[in-house]
Amino acid sequence: MKKYIDQGKKDTRSGFGAGLTELGKTNEKVVALCADLIGSLKMDEFKKNHPERFFQIGIAEANMMGIAAGMTIGGKIPFTGTFANFSTGRVYDQIRQSIAYSDKNVKICASHAGLTLGEDGATHQILEDIGLMKMLPGMVVINPCDYNQTKAATLAIADYHGPVYLRFGRPKVANFTPENQEFKIGEAVHLTEGTDVTIVATGHLVWEALQAAEQLETEGISAEVINIHTIKPLDKNAIINSVKKTGCIVTAEEHNHLGGLGESISRILSQELPTPQEFVATNDTFGESGTPDQLMEKYGLNAVSIQKAAKKVITRK
Repeated sequence: MKKYIDQGKKDTRSGFGAGLTELGKTNEKVVALCADLIGSLKMDEFKKNHPERFFQIGIAEANMMGIAAGMTIGGKIPFTGTFANFSTGRVYDQIRQSIAYSDKNVKICASHAGLTLGEDGATHQILEDIGLMKMLPGMVVINPCDYNQTKAATLAIADYHGPVYLRFGRPKVANFTPENQEFKIGEAVHLTEGTDVTIVATGHLVWEALQAAEQLETEGISAEVINIHTIKPLDKNAIINSVKKTGCIVTAEEHNHLGGLGESISRILSQELPTPQEFVATNDTFGESGTPDQLMEKYGLNAVSIQKAAKKVITRK
């Protein structure tokens, strides 16, 4: 099985910041709007280098979405920045009406997603945002796995015309994908080949899936690991072709099992290739305060849980 090496832990929000900084130099149409969280979203360099293209909206997220939608009419490419909870739940009406329904070229960039926000607790740990955003017609939903991939995704969405939700996080996690990679919206990345079970993961759970696959290999179980960085549009062919080989699948995500990646995959499989599936996700619950590692362990979002799910789903073939 192919082995992946952690090149040094980095937070995915810094990958966004690096991508935005590069876009500031290469694409004069890109503008940035922030809801009083410049440091948290790593927008400092863009603001420093391009003050005339940076707009501090303050704690007025709904207003930020409306302004961003309006700026597209003048040909700008707005990147909005705030926490995932405030980027989706707080402003859902504005996104639906002013951005999605109107097909505006706004990039909604959301940090501090999921449980790994940590100590701020349930009020800030949104676990429903993927479901909210993927239900909007025309909305692209992207959830990269590490610093390098987040930077590449940030660059890629500037070239895509249409609304995009880009989700990333605060904690430092393994950085293991190639530097300066090409990011293809809607195209899954096969990380390992396997024959016994397919493990499909997104975001922070991709590294955990790789760790699970390594452990499973020591037990004689061959796991195929796929990184689904784009949840919508979903790479249907990658999923179907994999489960045709393995006959079962585990989906892993830092999100509620209701409305997330796993449900999107189960819909495809139920229509085209009914397949035993196990879900690694939160179980219809809010989070709580704790360190990211403590929370991921308590809520079963780690390599150990993925291993258990893989062994269980294999027995259902």
